[in-house]
Amino acid sequence: MAFIIAVDGPAASGKGTVASRLAALYGYPMLDTGLLYRAVGVRLLGASGDLDDDAAAEAAARGLDLSELEKAEVRTRAAGEAASRVAVHPGVRAALFALQRDFTKREPGSVIDGRDIGTVIAPEAPAKLYVTATPEIRAERRWKQLSGQGETVSFDDVLADIHKRDARDGGRENAPMTQAPDAVLLDTSEMTIEQAFDAARRIVETARARSGDLPG
Repeated sequence: MAFIIAVDGPAASGKGTVASRLAALYGYPMLDTGLLYRAVGVRLLGASGDLDDDAAAEAAARGLDLSELEKAEVRTRAAGEAASRVAVHPGVRAALFALQRDFTKREPGSVIDGRDIGTVIAPEAPAKLYVTATPEIRAERRWKQLSGQGETVSFDDVLADIHKRDARDGGRENAPMTQAPDAVLLDTSEMTIEQAFDAARRIVETARARSGDLPG
């Protein structure tokens, strides 16, 4: 049975970095599901579509090609906002559900990063992490990332975005962002990247030992 590592948490919590390092450590493929929603949003924006139109958003999701996740546009601030808006549509989530479930079946395992992996996409995952940090720390990280990409944006605007996205993601009726009961909380607010990764590695190693999936 494939060993699934589910990494959930809010935007800019460090979950993407943790997930990518875990994938490299174990040699597992990784799927950043946030990029799926960003790509759907970018598709709609590119076609001058309405982000609040469920039918249009679902059509964009059903036509999505994974190669679109590599585009630079999906990592912009505008894409992040668009992703949060299209993700509330049940049709979009349904269209992307099968794709995500198929990814969980990859052998010998996979790392999946998102907001509802441990609760909706792969509730059976033996290793579940919920990575978080304070809104201010997350805003600072995102602001530095965006500035490094050449985007001109203020810290206050990024912090406002973070609060708005948290409220929207936590209020979804079909898949609210929440910690799975059996997920281990990892607060990275006061951690370096190395400290966060080491803590995550130890959480996963405990899960691997518990499931009998020990390193060879």
